[in-house]
Amino acid sequence: MKRIVFALIAALTAAGAQAQDAFPSRAMTMIVPFPPGGVADITGRPTAAAMEKILRHPVTITNRPGAGGAVGNAAVANAKPDGYTMLMALSSISVIPEADKLFNRKPAYSLDQLFPVALISADPVILVVHPSLPVKTLKEVIALANKRPGELSFSSSGVYGALHMPMEMFLHAANLKMRHVPTTGGGPAITQLLGGHVTMTAGGPAAISGHVKAGKMRTIVSWGAERHPNYPDVPTFKEQGYDIVYYIWAGLFVPAATPAAVTKVLRDAVRQAVADPEFKSQMAKLNSPINYLDAPEFAKYLEADAKRLAAVVKIVGKVGK
Repeated sequence: MKRIVFALIAALTAAGAQAQDAFPSRAMTMIVPFPPGGVADITGRPTAAAMEKILRHPVTITNRPGAGGAVGNAAVANAKPDGYTMLMALSSISVIPEADKLFNRKPAYSLDQLFPVALISADPVILVVHPSLPVKTLKEVIALANKRPGELSFSSSGVYGALHMPMEMFLHAANLKMRHVPTTGGGPAITQLLGGHVTMTAGGPAAISGHVKAGKMRTIVSWGAERHPNYPDVPTFKEQGYDIVYYIWAGLFVPAATPAAVTKVLRDAVRQAVADPEFKSQMAKLNSPINYLDAPEFAKYLEADAKRLAAVVKIVGKVGK
């Protein structure tokens, strides 16, 4: 009898191990919490395509915009923790809960509900203006904003979103007033600028690349600690005397309770994906350098970035919608 019990336990253990080893056994979903065209979307699509080849199952992009990314972030935070629902999030993922606290709202999700699988990219945003605006330098932007307080406008990916925070940092540091036009994501924010509905925006280097080359927007200044390698002629805020640094990063997450065996499969897949020549080529075409970090290093990066951005939220304070 004991032998039968032991044999049964061994069989169940082996079956459990095989079930875990079998992950994935069906299609997966990568949620992008913004509309198409922004940093999360244009990073998520080549990442999903590269992971498909490695995991041998479809990885479908689903755009779930809303509330500056909160809707999509919360959807994954509360999803079944089986590895089949992933999130390609931006740096704003840590800002949104802090903003909710500021307004005494119940946060839609918390960071501890999510497991950071890997960092894919991290780029400083760049201030771009509509070509009709008679400015070519930061000094000229500031002078015009002071001359026309509250008249100049900027679009963003949503209140307290990844493109809103750097603009508020700039306005606070330079003591300027501008009109904020929030949208549902980086893509729509750029569309607002292209259409001349706003005068400027903070854009991810990859998202603005084609438009800058086409002369549809003009670069002014970068939030980077140093000049961006793909925009060597664009000065940084630091060079202009403003101690402002802001990076918009894109990283992959899954629900926090996802089994370690499953997250290991996903971590390995991303590690191979970022080394894939086709992925590298696509990211290069987007002018988006790969800044890969595996889960342990990404977790440390996320913690430090979240603390820094929480401090910025407190400085900026309550910003109306």
